[in-house]
Amino acid sequence: MEIINGGHRARWRMRMLIFPALLAGLVHGAPALAEAEPGKPNIVVLLVDDAALMDFGVYGGEARTPNIDALAARGALFTQYRSSPLCAPSRAMLLTGMDNHRNGVATIPEVIPPEQEGKPGYTLSLEPGVATLADYLKEAGYRTYMTGKWHLGSGEGDLPVSHGFDRSFALDASGADNWEDKSYMPFYAEAPWFEDGKPAALPEDFYSSKFIVDKAISYIDEDDTAAPFFAYVAFQAIHIPVQAPAEFTGNYDGVYDEGWEALRKARHEKAIAEGLVPKGAKLAPMPKGSRPWSALSKDEQKLYAARMQVNAGMLEAMDFHVGRLIEHLKAEGAYDNTIFVVTSDNGPAPSRGDNNWQLALWMKFNGYHLGMKNIGEKGSWGFIGPEWANAAASPGDLFKFYAASGGVRVPFVIAGPGVPHERVQSFAMVTDVAPTLLELAGIAPDATGRRPMTGRSLVPVLEGDAPHTYGPEDPAGIEVSGNTGFYLDGYKITRNMAPMGDGKWRLYDIGADPGETTDLSETKPEVKQKLLMAYAAYAKKMGVLEMPKGYSSTTQLDRNTRERVLALHPWIRIVGIAVILSVFAGIIWGIRSIVLRRRAGRAAG
Repeated sequence: MEIINGGHRARWRMRMLIFPALLAGLVHGAPALAEAEPGKPNIVVLLVDDAALMDFGVYGGEARTPNIDALAARGALFTQYRSSPLCAPSRAMLLTGMDNHRNGVATIPEVIPPEQEGKPGYTLSLEPGVATLADYLKEAGYRTYMTGKWHLGSGEGDLPVSHGFDRSFALDASGADNWEDKSYMPFYAEAPWFEDGKPAALPEDFYSSKFIVDKAISYIDEDDTAAPFFAYVAFQAIHIPVQAPAEFTGNYDGVYDEGWEALRKARHEKAIAEGLVPKGAKLAPMPKGSRPWSALSKDEQKLYAARMQVNAGMLEAMDFHVGRLIEHLKAEGAYDNTIFVVTSDNGPAPSRGDNNWQLALWMKFNGYHLGMKNIGEKGSWGFIGPEWANAAASPGDLFKFYAASGGVRVPFVIAGPGVPHERVQSFAMVTDVAPTLLELAGIAPDATGRRPMTGRSLVPVLEGDAPHTYGPEDPAGIEVSGNTGFYLDGYKITRNMAPMGDGKWRLYDIGADPGETTDLSETKPEVKQKLLMAYAAYAKKMGVLEMPKGYSSTTQLDRNTRERVLALHPWIRIVGIAVILSVFAGIIWGIRSIVLRRRAGRAAG
């Protein structure tokens, strides 16, 4: 793997900044609260929720994302970046530079089986000894802020205020409504928003992307100090419920009318043209159970096309508010000295809202509808479903939840001081973000008494001092709820669990076959065995737990949701028991009545 338009780009100014800091860190360690050195860059991490590799305009997507595209135009655009297939593990790895089993967030509460609950690495919150990027930057004199989706726990010591953030307005849930202060699924009784660790309410004019940026700006502005800042801005876009202002949704009339097969093919062709996949790379077939677009009625096609329009509109709305943040930093003279990271936590979501009677009943009682009326606006519960998600994930296979390419290969852009403008084909992982940002800031973190980062700095690749971050003998792994991708020397073994997978290991040449269409298990058994042995070592070292027999994420989600609802509303259990007892009593009474009538009949005869 190589850097396109790279070459040797030694950054003398950056090295002069980094070397004294590294030396001081090695000799003295980092002070508890240091004064930041003049000239240190600000850092803004913009995390998008459930965006596919090609969703941003600069990667070839349909949505208008001029502000993200402009950042890519002055920075580095990565084409071989991998995240995890689920939101919370990705966020934990992004913030800690540490494998998800090492930082405590191996999976998410919604799908964890009871056999794993509370085990080391599976506590689902950042564990003792785990330091975040905010912890390290704060110790180096940075102001630290977080706004948006957290999803890393809200118990004692779990919220951002306990993990290095000076100020925060955080949602501790997998998602929430984008227009109102309310939950989006039965698993949550409400939308758990917290400001600086305390429960908080939302304003009347709330729209998630606008509010998240507004709060970030207000935090940045409120401290009258020359100290640099770190802002972690975690959007709800484009997680379900997919919602967007009508003025953005309307920009995509007709764009998706040809259906998901057409979009999947178009994105694949564009990926080849843009060099995201090699010429001749095959496109994986649509997943099992996919509905042909032609099988939908005209009204269904209109509705599903509109849902995808809202999805694009939500991306554009988010980008619009990213632009507001950028313009504010320019006005304050802070833009040129700010490093920006833009990425997604995982691939597009296949979730549906129209095929579950329990969810439908919950929606009815919580003011949601699934129809065309005011689609994307207040009260509309939007989703794109598995077929659109698979099309959006093109040229990859499958989507969120799974370690197939469509679930873990996502966009990654980094721009700002010390970052050259280039297109980077070197393999990179979500755990590499934190060590990269620390090195760009000239900070050598004191990890004494803390768990070490497992990620690697991308700076040598960005500077042109190294052709790749992971060499031929350097393995890299991702595992979440049994869904596994393990990489070594240009190959990948992957295992996808039910319902879309069968739990079997497959081998792919990800250079020639990035869509993971041809299993090489039979033709290259020695390569597969090598990767399986390397994965076993990784799993043992990181503390990966095997999944219970017959595990399915959707089945587990249903079970966990039922248990959660009953725990939150114990009266439901009481009512249920009362109903069962009354039905049983009715049956007994009916049988007794029949017996008595028969006895009476025999006596009369």
